[in-house]
Amino acid sequence: MRENSLMIRVENVKKQYRLGQIGGGTLRGDLQSWWARKRGKEDPNTLIGTDQRLIGTTFMALNGVSFTVNKGEAVGIIGSNGAGKSTLLKLLTHVTAPTSGDIDLYGRVASMLEVGTGFHPEMTGRENVYLNGAILGMTRAEIDAKMAEIIEFSEVGDFIDTPVKRYSSGMFVKLAFSVAAHLDSEIMIMDEVLAVGDMKFQKKCLTKMRQAARRDGKTVLYVSHNMATIRDLCDRCIVLDKGKVIFDGDVDEGIALYLSTKSQEASFIDYSGVKRDNWFKRDNIRLQSVELLDADNEVLERRKPVTVRYRVHVNEAVADVGLRLEMRDEVGNPLGATCVYGLDLQPGYTTFTARYDLSVLAPGKYGSYFTVITQGEGGAHTVEDWVPGMMFRMVDTLTEGETEWNTTAWGPIELPTAAVVEVQHD
Repeated sequence: MRENSLMIRVENVKKQYRLGQIGGGTLRGDLQSWWARKRGKEDPNTLIGTDQRLIGTTFMALNGVSFTVNKGEAVGIIGSNGAGKSTLLKLLTHVTAPTSGDIDLYGRVASMLEVGTGFHPEMTGRENVYLNGAILGMTRAEIDAKMAEIIEFSEVGDFIDTPVKRYSSGMFVKLAFSVAAHLDSEIMIMDEVLAVGDMKFQKKCLTKMRQAARRDGKTVLYVSHNMATIRDLCDRCIVLDKGKVIFDGDVDEGIALYLSTKSQEASFIDYSGVKRDNWFKRDNIRLQSVELLDADNEVLERRKPVTVRYRVHVNEAVADVGLRLEMRDEVGNPLGATCVYGLDLQPGYTTFTARYDLSVLAPGKYGSYFTVITQGEGGAHTVEDWVPGMMFRMVDTLTEGETEWNTTAWGPIELPTAAVVEVQHD
């Protein structure tokens, strides 16, 4: 017997995948592979260069995940790539089944795991709305009553009777979100798909999800790497790491914990073995390491220049490379960025040092990101590599070694002192 407010129950859920090639495609090939493994020999059907240790091994994508979500809650799920976020959502939406454990959903689910999920490319936008509504168990009359609102919200009215295979990715996500948000469902599950839409539409979507949870009483699960949207939308945060729940509670505390695991409190970081984010496909230029030369136990004097040493590897020579240092506050909000340009890199490893003036930042704790870019025509640039940086603290130190107490500045950036420009007396 469940509580009336309970909408989702996940209890000790595990999901195990098998690594490597599962089958050879023919019975003869499978028998050859089995007999080779039985004798401890190399698999004759494995591609040259494949790591034999991965054949037949398993990977635990989720390892004992448990939580409950009540009606009207907006829950943000965050974690690094490979933490198990997308796997969890696929289990909740019955795309795949758990290896063990129980999942109970008390209501109809509208999900958006990828751009255009559930859309048939040969059908028109209108026909896909009917298809998605039917999957949710709605009648044609119920869908007709919502159709005008769905089309207006999606901003694709002129193309609603066009096959969706001709839609751009932005049009896809607009219509897909509109369908998921307006059709009658008690649970909304959203992966990080809103990044495809423009900023105006993203804001409209966040407002709609906020209303769905707080006004309409819907339950919202939202996965994103954008901490600002998690903080804006959600009233609870679940942090996943290596397939386990490491935090479930206050949003700000969860974000701080996630960022502390993503950014390192160290003056030297080795990126040679760091896995890049899934959206990142380029691999000609890779940042190998970053060293903060002026740090004393990850503490910097804000009035002194900050010196950073970078080591980069390139496969092919490339000219006019830039490197951007992005500064963030301790919970991940972007504050500003500064770049060095004009680097000419030859095949192999290159080490260079850059000096920065960060005195505009007030004393406090900060995080950083590093982005390697190449210049294109018309001033455009292409991201070649992107990695999280280190966490460090900036202080003001007097000659006596005491910390300066600044009573006039407030916030992460110290603004210049204002001046009175005019005074009038009657």
